[in-house]
Amino acid sequence: MASGQRKIGVVAATFLVGGNMMGSGVFLLPGSLARIGTISMWGWAVTTIGSLLLAFVFAKLGRLAPKAGGPYAYARDAFGPYMGFQTNTIYWFANWIGNVALPVAAVGYFSYFVPSLREAGMRTIVVLVLIWVFTFANILGANVVTRIQSITTSFALVPLFGIALFGWFWFRADIFAGAHNVSGKGDFEAISSAASLTLWAFIGVESASVSAAVVKDPEKNVAIATIAGVALAAVVYILSSAVIMGMIPNDQLQVADAPFALAAQVALGQWGGGIVSLCAALGAGGSLGGWILLTALSAKAAGDDGLFPKIFSKTDKHDTPVMGLVIVGVLMSLIVVVTASSPSASQQFELITQAAVVLTLLPYIYSSVACYFAVEESHSTTHTGFYWVLTSIAVVYCLWAIFGTDGNLVSYAFLFMLFITVFYPFFSEQRRQRARLVKTP
Repeated sequence: MASGQRKIGVVAATFLVGGNMMGSGVFLLPGSLARIGTISMWGWAVTTIGSLLLAFVFAKLGRLAPKAGGPYAYARDAFGPYMGFQTNTIYWFANWIGNVALPVAAVGYFSYFVPSLREAGMRTIVVLVLIWVFTFANILGANVVTRIQSITTSFALVPLFGIALFGWFWFRADIFAGAHNVSGKGDFEAISSAASLTLWAFIGVESASVSAAVVKDPEKNVAIATIAGVALAAVVYILSSAVIMGMIPNDQLQVADAPFALAAQVALGQWGGGIVSLCAALGAGGSLGGWILLTALSAKAAGDDGLFPKIFSKTDKHDTPVMGLVIVGVLMSLIVVVTASSPSASQQFELITQAAVVLTLLPYIYSSVACYFAVEESHSTTHTGFYWVLTSIAVVYCLWAIFGTDGNLVSYAFLFMLFITVFYPFFSEQRRQRARLVKTP
């Protein structure tokens, strides 16, 4: 176990959940949603409800069985080692792939001050520097990363709440109403697409449960941090997205690389756009540290159980998975280099985030079912019925979000799930036992 000095309290854990969500997508989403129209606000509403259901799922799991590894640990206990292996592998890939979007977003906003960062070569170099700065920060300890993230999230909340509350002075109903559905799709399909896009902004709802090993009093604090973090993010998301769609004409918003900065520029001029760009860059960059931590901890939990290479479970004297962190940093760097030729930061961001969302939904489905099993084993029939309904709705929501995702990405995710199946025997304890029996004279 990590030493007491290295563990984080409920406030830091709440910022870990809220910061991982708010820093990971809200600053770029209004531009993506503008291509659907203001009907996407219904997508926000559905996603908020679905994310709160998932928050209750992870909060309940955090109370009944707080375990390091989050979705991986829950799937392993509920369905057995194979499902645990599958969940961890998918979740781990989704995390480090999705992590790449964070420094890309941060550098994209910082290009407001340094236009040369819009060039692919310069952007790639700065993104790589950010990845390794936060990788080494994690090696110093979880408390270092969460302290950084608490500060950067606080900076990010200032412009977010400022635009959400005061942007209404520049809100124009005709701009908002004039872009109801510009996607060319039917209303239901448009809302489904918006729900899939907006789910990226809530990825991180499981953050506190994954990091249960480094949270003080996890039986209580994991649940509080999860619910509080989601509620904080939901309020910011809905208010800020709505007001921006009423401040900036739809055709301009669709091509905006920094929509929050553009909104601030409309309201306050160049200096307002500069402040928001700086805060957005800090928020996205700060959340990178928390996500690198979660990715390494998930792999460590599986490595401890023999369901992932043992190198991921090696730790230093402070129980920090140093090699796991370094491997994550190397893989993220490879993704940055491979995608460096993308025409723009926003296109690179959108592709990466959509892939990460599809991969993350399967672990969410498994965790919802695991929650029902955990309740069934420890609660009365009345409570069991309530949680059967809650977890069933959560599963349906996740399936609907998959439905709203690009079909090619769903196909690739399914093929990836089948592909990793062939690797499970190498980590199966039963196979290892049979091999030992055969070799025993």
